[in-house]
Amino acid sequence: MKKFLALGLAMMMSVAALTGCGGGSEEAAEGGDTAAASGAISVVSREDGSGTRGAFIELFGIEEKNDAGEKVDMTTEMAEITNSTAVMMTTVAGNPNAIGYISLGSLDDSVKALKIDGAEATAENIKNGTYKVARPFNIATKEDVSEVASDFIAFIMSDEGQAVVEENGYISQGSTGAYTASNMSGKIVVAGSSSITPVMEKLKEAYIALNPTVTIEVQQNDSTTGMTSVAEGTCDIGMASRELKDSELANGLQPTVIAMDGIAVIVNQENTVSDMTSDTVKAIFTGATTDWSEVA
Repeated sequence: MKKFLALGLAMMMSVAALTGCGGGSEEAAEGGDTAAASGAISVVSREDGSGTRGAFIELFGIEEKNDAGEKVDMTTEMAEITNSTAVMMTTVAGNPNAIGYISLGSLDDSVKALKIDGAEATAENIKNGTYKVARPFNIATKEDVSEVASDFIAFIMSDEGQAVVEENGYISQGSTGAYTASNMSGKIVVAGSSSITPVMEKLKEAYIALNPTVTIEVQQNDSTTGMTSVAEGTCDIGMASRELKDSELANGLQPTVIAMDGIAVIVNQENTVSDMTSDTVKAIFTGATTDWSEVA
């Protein structure tokens, strides 16, 4: 009898536990996302030297001038720092309360891009001017760039090269006409921005298909490192996902805009927030707004 009662009690407890779990799952399905958008905001930013960070803080007013007229990055000290686009996406995808930013061309389903001031982050909206969070993709060379590197640049800016740019979700700024294979040989080293690297790899593949005796090495780091490398002669072409600085131009670097790219403000897929104003983005990344409950 005792054994029967104990078994019955165990069954009742199991049913209660399953009911509790089912209720929790139903609640999560109906309103669990609201919980994901509450609590402390986890701000995720890029490292110093990142062109995406430089453009982001400028576009959202997070970079301000001090009393001496010097530009100061006001990103909150509580921000978690990532050193590449891939790490940024993985970090936000793994944290329901995280918010970060990436190149629009790198966006995938692992994270959710927010509308900014009511406009979706799309290439079309950048073209029509409704999504204003955009910056140039620059490459830079020294005046004495090699003949084979010059030919690669000619391909990038050609009809064929700019078609690759558009096919990968970036915005062409125009092309120079059809490209004819040069049959050159040699090695080209390209270094810099992790945001530009994905489309540069696609451009490299398309170029080598036409010029199989050319070798192209793409080194992924950041925009500042790319500009320093080309200035010092350790690479042929530097990549910067921002405008070049006055100091870089003074070093003799010659920039060429190969595309325009948006910056997508991203959150975890579980987050119910879908639209944010520019002012709210600034408040979050400067540390003025610290909890999701403060986000309308």
